[in-house]
Amino acid sequence: MNIAELALKNQEVGEHVSYIFEGQEITNMQMDRVAKKLGNALKKLGVKRGDRVIMQMQNCPEVLQAFQAIWKIGAITIPINYLVGQEEINFIYKDSGANTIITSPEHLDKVKIAQSKVSGVKNIIMVSDKEHPGTHSFKKLVEENSDKLKIVATADDDVAALIYTSGTTGTPKGVMLTHYGLYFVAKCQQDTTNLPQDLVTIAVLPLCHSFGVAMMNGAFLRYHGKVVIMRQFNLEHLFSNIQKYKVQSVPAVPTMYVYMLLFPDADKYDVSSVKNWVSGSAPLSLDTWKQFKEKFGGEIAEGWGLTEAGAGNAGQSHVALKKPGSIGIPMKGMEIKIFDNNDKEVPQGQEGEIVLRGPMVMKGYWNLPEATAEVIKNGWLHTGDIGYVDKDGYFFITDRKKDIIIKGGENISPRTIEEVLYSHTCIVEAAVIGIKDPVYGEDIKAFVTLKPGQTATPEEIKVYCAGKLKKFFVPKEIVIMSALPKTLVGKILKKELRKLQ
Repeated sequence: MNIAELALKNQEVGEHVSYIFEGQEITNMQMDRVAKKLGNALKKLGVKRGDRVIMQMQNCPEVLQAFQAIWKIGAITIPINYLVGQEEINFIYKDSGANTIITSPEHLDKVKIAQSKVSGVKNIIMVSDKEHPGTHSFKKLVEENSDKLKIVATADDDVAALIYTSGTTGTPKGVMLTHYGLYFVAKCQQDTTNLPQDLVTIAVLPLCHSFGVAMMNGAFLRYHGKVVIMRQFNLEHLFSNIQKYKVQSVPAVPTMYVYMLLFPDADKYDVSSVKNWVSGSAPLSLDTWKQFKEKFGGEIAEGWGLTEAGAGNAGQSHVALKKPGSIGIPMKGMEIKIFDNNDKEVPQGQEGEIVLRGPMVMKGYWNLPEATAEVIKNGWLHTGDIGYVDKDGYFFITDRKKDIIIKGGENISPRTIEEVLYSHTCIVEAAVIGIKDPVYGEDIKAFVTLKPGQTATPEEIKVYCAGKLKKFFVPKEIVIMSALPKTLVGKILKKELRKLQ
């Protein structure tokens, strides 16, 4: 199958407004016509089946149209984080072998530099009302081409998307997601959650991230639904859109929920229409969950998924009992288990590595067969997340395998310490890492940021931790920062914190 066929599903009920962007209403048919025209334009520019096309820009209707156009002609989409540094952009351009870039004016300088470093980029398509020398106008390409386009018949295991990991642990790797794999994720999520067909959701997640791509595809299976597209995360715009369009579902990441709690004008807006507050991509602290429920009245449903498995692999938005701290239960059709170091399943309640299996698992890492073999064994994707499953089948993540601190021979979970730090009344964000120690081998170092207007010293925070943790777990060092380094979707980059040593 071709994943582009999914976007045609809601056409079965006729033409209707499917997207809202900065006050503009766009129907499902209008989106499809533009995608077909762009598909024809790409073909004229020499883009063939299997070619890679990079999309490097913020959320807008043209991003969704580009996804569909690229898939319709059998090419491969590469949505990249528009905020990454020049070195990483250069690497992705070279590694992917992309020949076409779709971008916007604010990123043109970076695009031009990356183009100068590689030989394969032939086309730069600009989403802009103005002409830019050396580029093709997205608008003109659409105006000049026909909307008659037949979708290329692709095999189920053909690569549809190449999504580069955020680089939290070294050089980014291109994750190859297949046409059927992306469809399977969308179908499993809808079959599991059974979200209303007329659901109004908001696209505040960046569409260059697997979480955002999964949400985009899932929306096609809700035939009368609407998606409010936000160019980027902005608290005032978020709350305003929720109130104006009576948004019912908000997929977000923990950092966004933290900022919502800190937003001083939140009480001015009516968010009672939201029935589903969904969190993923990074761990949600228990303190954030409790504060959010107290302030907004909604229970955040935490979920979990990997780019390597199309995102959206487990959740609890569909269950009556929300268990704070849990990532929920597997989506229908997906298998999740806990393995020991010998790839044997462990008893219920015992910690081990979380593994998953199903058609949504990536085809592999682009041009990295050895790295692929390290994480996919006998069909099981080894996630690197450590956790356990309780008697009700709910999964809990206790830490990342690579983040475990070994102090004096004892394995210490950074998340255990982070939860204590988050419960401090002055702390808004926290991250804990291991540092070299001549006595213990490793010791504990914490980085925190404080809530606006709050003050605390490292020593005061240590005293607080000593009252909540056994002495061996109290951080040796605590650093107060103005901000913690993060990925585009708010995942704290411990790799960058380790560089500060």
